[in-house]
Amino acid sequence: RNMFLQKGGSMASRAALRRPGAPRRMLSGDGRRSPGIFEMRKYSLKPELAGKYLSALDAYGDTRKRLLPLRLFAVPETGGKLFVATHLYGYRDIAEREEKRAKAMQDEEWLSFLSETKDCLATMESSIYVEANDTLAACGLEGGAGTSETVGDPEKPGVYEFRRYQLRLGYDTVPLFLEHYGKGLPSKLEADPKAQLVTLLYSDIGALNEVYEVWRHDDVSAMTRSRVEARKATEWRASIAQIAGLAQSFTTTIVKPVKPSVWN
Repeated sequence: RNMFLQKGGSMASRAALRRPGAPRRMLSGDGRRSPGIFEMRKYSLKPELAGKYLSALDAYGDTRKRLLPLRLFAVPETGGKLFVATHLYGYRDIAEREEKRAKAMQDEEWLSFLSETKDCLATMESSIYVEANDTLAACGLEGGAGTSETVGDPEKPGVYEFRRYQLRLGYDTVPLFLEHYGKGLPSKLEADPKAQLVTLLYSDIGALNEVYEVWRHDDVSAMTRSRVEARKATEWRASIAQIAGLAQSFTTTIVKPVKPSVWN
């Protein structure tokens, strides 16, 4: 999964290239890229029943993927609350989400899964995020909504790093974040060609002015190496200095994909 960017390449040339292994964006009927949204669902599991939930999750994995556009299903390794099942679904838009979820609630296999696992859940959360298409495309990255392509090797799953920014209130805050982030991102990608930015999201429904970077690494050691290399990237450091003035808090969480995750 070597990075296609070369040091000194222009922004235009970066945008024209597609990183090997990156998801391919679904196109609308007139050939334009679909805007793409993600639903992030977080289920707090009862520790004593977490094993039961994950077993049922595996058993009904094909049912979930048949009915819903699953991207990532993961559980935390460290960096926050444990026993939280985090799952991401990529839709073209809200209308597609409503259609697919309504259809799922009429499926006997899906209803069986819900019945078998409802006692395993303590709390459930759902939020909607928009994918930052322009920021990703400027670096030749196509993001993850609107596609069901596999990321990573199911036989050798990596780890995912969720980098969450809670920004201050204001209509201009997220656009300013994306402007600063986009200026520094090429240098971060060049600093560690093996790190994969799978998607960049900002909230639309839920806690507002919230941004997530979702990075894939081969393992935790690779993630640590990526951080070290990123600190040497001058443009990235300058961007983070600007972003720090916009952020109220910043957290990182390491999660590991579990079956039936499409991203591994």
